[in-house]
Amino acid sequence: MIYTTLLNIAIFQGIVLGLVILSSSLFNSNSNKYLAYLLFTLSILLLNYVFELEEVYTPYPFLHFIDNVEWALLLPAFLFLYIVNRIDDTVKSKQKIYLCFIPFAYSVILNITNDLDRVAGIYTIPEPGIVIIQMLTLIHLFFVFTFIPFLLIYSYFMIRHLKDSEEKKWVVTLLTLFSSLLFFWLITWLVGIFLQYDISSPMRIVAISATFIIHWTAYIGIYKYKLANNKDAIYTFLNKDLAISCSNSQIIENHSPEEYREPISVDNHYFQKLDLLCKEDHIYTDCTLNREKIAEKLGISAGYVSQIVNTVTGDNFTNYINQYRVEAVKEMISNSEYEKYNLLTMGLESGFTSKTTFYKAFKKATGQTPNEYRNSNK
Repeated sequence: MIYTTLLNIAIFQGIVLGLVILSSSLFNSNSNKYLAYLLFTLSILLLNYVFELEEVYTPYPFLHFIDNVEWALLLPAFLFLYIVNRIDDTVKSKQKIYLCFIPFAYSVILNITNDLDRVAGIYTIPEPGIVIIQMLTLIHLFFVFTFIPFLLIYSYFMIRHLKDSEEKKWVVTLLTLFSSLLFFWLITWLVGIFLQYDISSPMRIVAISATFIIHWTAYIGIYKYKLANNKDAIYTFLNKDLAISCSNSQIIENHSPEEYREPISVDNHYFQKLDLLCKEDHIYTDCTLNREKIAEKLGISAGYVSQIVNTVTGDNFTNYINQYRVEAVKEMISNSEYEKYNLLTMGLESGFTSKTTFYKAFKKATGQTPNEYRNSNK
């Protein structure tokens, strides 16, 4: 009971984690998409194993389609595609990625054909037909025992194209965990087929190892690793004059509220304070920044903040703040130290709340998307 509960928790976590990766703008990239698919596949494999333990297939035979598909053939494919989509486009373009799915497609077609034969009641098969079925089954076994090791080994070969050492460490660890799991599963399956041994105990070890991989991916891959190395560097970059700005902000707090009545122009005292907060304190990096927060810092009303910004800049408060955010991203793009950094990470760390908002504001300010701007400034 406890064992199946642990498996069910891992299945739930794998599915939820995959959905989070696919839906959240924080993880919106081609490589992470395949990581989500990888977690979905591992969750399906665990679900299939739980169904077998609980004998679910007996009262619900229609669920056998889950058991009849070799989902394990998708694991090395998605893992390989995750790695390939993190490397240089020149190398990636040379890979025939559709080949990764041929063994799985073959497995699906073979199993569907066998199921249709059983449903149709075709039990008397002529001898040539038996030979053909045996040959097709052997081809299937060949795919399983050659394709999985080959693609895993080839994935290690592709890792050398990763340039970031921290990223390479994460990918190597992820690949090693999945490779160990798959090799152990292959050996166990091989022993069960050819030596007719009871493999229930080794399979329990495989299943519990799979739950560990899902938990590990959730903690290290998403919570701890994702954006962490970029985030620290970008935070430092955006706050490089923090020591100077702290002393400047002291001056801002000491002004008299009587200046509230001064004319609204570019020389307006409160506009100067706001400009200083943006340029020196980088307050725009706060994604929750609004007129009320600014008003509190300046000691004036939120309505007056809008009036100042609208009068001086001819634009609204949101666009005014987003302009600083766009300039921060442009500066990072132009800095060679951030050449390999994720554009979305730059946007989020500059204060944008989502990919959509970031791209829309950047396009409005520059006439180009962030990708176009980066390519034109290489």
